[in-house]
Amino acid sequence: MKVVIIGGGFAGINLAENLAENKNFTITLVDKNNYNFFPPLIYQVATAYLEPSSISYPFRKLFRGKKNIQFRFGELLSVKPETNTVVLHNGELEYDKLVFATGAETNYFGMENVMKNAIPMKTLNDAIEMRNRLLQRMEKAAICKNSRERRKYLNIVVAGGGPTGVEVSGMFAEMRNGVLRKEYPELATSASNIYLVDGGDALLGPMSKKSQEATYHALEKMGVVIKLNTRVTDFTDDTVYLSNGETISSKNLIWAAGVSAKTFEGVPLESYGRGRRMITDEFNKVANTHNIYAIGDTSIQTTDENFPNGHPQVAQVAIQQGIQLAKNFKRTLKNEALQPFKYNDKGSMAIIGKNKAVVDIPKPEIHFNGFIAWLAWLFIHLMSLISYRNRLATFWNWMTAYFAQDQSLRMIIRPDKRKNEDKKD
Repeated sequence: MKVVIIGGGFAGINLAENLAENKNFTITLVDKNNYNFFPPLIYQVATAYLEPSSISYPFRKLFRGKKNIQFRFGELLSVKPETNTVVLHNGELEYDKLVFATGAETNYFGMENVMKNAIPMKTLNDAIEMRNRLLQRMEKAAICKNSRERRKYLNIVVAGGGPTGVEVSGMFAEMRNGVLRKEYPELATSASNIYLVDGGDALLGPMSKKSQEATYHALEKMGVVIKLNTRVTDFTDDTVYLSNGETISSKNLIWAAGVSAKTFEGVPLESYGRGRRMITDEFNKVANTHNIYAIGDTSIQTTDENFPNGHPQVAQVAIQQGIQLAKNFKRTLKNEALQPFKYNDKGSMAIIGKNKAVVDIPKPEIHFNGFIAWLAWLFIHLMSLISYRNRLATFWNWMTAYFAQDQSLRMIIRPDKRKNEDKKD
């Protein structure tokens, strides 16, 4: 059976690896990057606490020695269901089963100025761009003589009060209160603020009230200005406009406010649901198709009685759906009954800062925060990295940062825009 998987995130990787070494399957994993990366730690690359290589790993090295899996570097252009073919930017592939594991992309809710001027937080490229841009602005602030103009370089607005928004706000607060004061003495007396803006009435909306309150008070104590029931409505001319009529002077709007799935030519329009996610049955087969599947963030499945509005777009759903779909593909070849997907919610967590985190475990209902929650967050995220090399590199960086209260990765490294090898090939 030829299985083509589009996307090498949590869902795609777990599907491929659970079909590895099974001679009944020939698997081709397609991705527009040549590496897998770990999205929950993107913000630590963006804030120069981790190198990109600490949270990423090449697909070809990952699949080395797995004879029935091959990697194809390519970007999907369209699907031809009538011929069981996918069209990539560099060729075509045939399939018996096609699986979309394409994740989600940043959603700017139709705001053109925000899309053009804000800094997204979704991909490894976004993280590197954010690190370079913010470090460059710190350097400009250091030589700026006008205090009002300097404040624009230093003020940071984070849109979105979910885990990413909370984590990046906490990281910026710690950097402002620590290493940046040491490294930029010329800015020590300069006024600056970190704003966290969210349209809901609480931070970390899906988590427990205890976690929401603990997070709010911890960030407030760290000096983060929190604005709830408020949305960003525009961002132009170094000004962030809010729905409550306020404005904030800043060159730095970090966008962590929402995501949406991607659409693809050849997939029927009626197969898409809320958030452009593909509507799937209990076996993750896409509606109005006979051999196309969707797993992870790009799938919306309403057949799970505990999640009638669809599963949350989190890593654990993607991992579990990838594993379950692999089992069902194996059952198909044996003419065995398929097993419907049921999400096992193992809990939620978010880190706020050094020795500060919140954890919710649903069964039994347990909440804890502080140092123990922080250790749990570190352990879970460390063990979730895809390779031992990633785990060792990340652990070393974390320990260095913890005991030295510093990090040495704040270099501005960017490609020469005059040279673009892609245009030559």
